[in-house]
Amino acid sequence: MPASLATALKHKPSNTTDKGLGRAHEILQAARTVLAAEGYAGLSMRRVAGEVGISLSNVQHYYQSKDALLEAVLLYTMDVFQAKIDAISAAMRSESPIDRFLSTVDMFLDEITDPVTHAIFFEIWALASRNEFASKLMDKMMARERKTIFHLIRGLAPGIGDDETMQRAILIVAQVEGLMLFRLDRKARPEEFMLVRASVRKSLTALATIP
Repeated sequence: MPASLATALKHKPSNTTDKGLGRAHEILQAARTVLAAEGYAGLSMRRVAGEVGISLSNVQHYYQSKDALLEAVLLYTMDVFQAKIDAISAAMRSESPIDRFLSTVDMFLDEITDPVTHAIFFEIWALASRNEFASKLMDKMMARERKTIFHLIRGLAPGIGDDETMQRAILIVAQVEGLMLFRLDRKARPEEFMLVRASVRKSLTALATIP
């Protein structure tokens, strides 16, 4: 079972069939599309069932509630990020740590400019300010991102201890996430995107490496 689906289906028994995993993945993709297009208010189990072309009870077999489905969408998105980070690390094992870090930054920039991912994160951020469950999900997401960046930059700045490294990881995550406010469009405005990416690479390299 792919790690991304394993996390999303954490409440299901381990004997889910391949066909069941395929259906669970279809449901997740439909939920992502509905959440991005219509927001949390428009996300419902019945709406997602209609998108997939299955019964409401079939959706509930995999995700018992709307909040469980929302959590699965976010965890799936984060696990996809992690899988890409792991792939970068494996492919660039012989490269320098700073090159692996910058390649990961590039991946994050590509992902946050994806329209669906961008819309989902904005929706959850907005929801987190008034919904305790969404707030906890956001805290979980941010903690995972900070931990990932911490391990990528650890040791890049000579003489910097773990506490300072974590503070820098927090700032790096904040800067990358904050770029969502710019609504960068790498397809419609590629020159603007490349200029911003170059600036981000320069500033984050300094933050990760300066003693």
